[in-house]
Order: sequence, then C-alpha cells, then structure tokens
Amino acid sequence: MKKNARLQLTFQMMNEIGIIQQLSVTELNRRLPDGMHFSHFGVINHLSRLGDGRTPARIAAAFQVTKPTMSNTLTKLSSRGMIDIRANPADGRSKLVYLTPAGKKFLIKAQAAVQPLLDQMDRDLDLEYLTGMLPQLQELREYLDTHRS
Repeated sequence: MKKNARLQLTFQMMNEIGIIQQLSVTELNRRLPDGMHFSHFGVINHLSRLGDGRTPARIAAAFQVTKPTMSNTLTKLSSRGMIDIRANPADGRSKLVYLTPAGKKFLIKAQAAVQPLLDQMDRDLDLEYLTGMLPQLQELREYLDTHRS
C-alpha cells in the first residue's frame, strides 16, 4: 500500500476514534445523575480503579489536562462532597485526593444510570465482535501514551 494511502487510512482511523469519543461523552453527560459531567465521573472512576491518595498533578497528567483545569474539577468535586483533598503528610507542599463515601455512592449511581445505554448496545450491536478489538485498541492507547509530547 502506498504511503499516502496508509496516511489517509491512519487519519480516518483517528477521526473515527475522535467521533466515537465525542458521541460517547455527549451521551454519558446526558445520562449522568446530579448534573455531573464526564470529567467529574472520570476522576471519581480513576480514583476508584487506581486507588486513593494521588496528587492533583498526577491526576492531571493521567487525564492530559493542565493543573489549573484539574484543580477546577477537583474543587467542584470537593464542594459536592465526592472527594476529600488533604495535605500530603510526606510533603507539606502537596495535596492528596481521596474518594469519599458520597463519591463511591455517586459512582454506583452513575453506573446504574448508564446501564440502559449499555443494555441497548448489547441488543443492537455484536459486542463479541467489537470487544474482540480491545487488544488492538489497548495497543494503540499504550503506543499513544508512551509517545506523548
């Protein structure tokens, strides 16, 4: 295959992934309870999956956003009682973020709110075929993650 055709296919693939991301986030924002946004859900899910006690800078790096952007998200989550931001006992200059019981409860509520969408996808799509692509998608994610600029 010619280089130009390969580049065009690569661009088309990245474009499809971008559109899927936009559509997914829009639908999730519509379904999330309590006026929460996908960015809020993402942080709560991140802390639930990977554990408490992460610095805001580390969370910002994981989400590829600036520290001020993450600070804004964390402030909103803290004001709603979803997370607790505490001084780092090992380094008084930094903070650590912890998921609260309200944050854990929200995560369960959010997952339940999204379940009808997942059920509909299960009925309408060949999920076995689509999930068969997970290894390739994970490989692409890992590649992009290790080649961040």
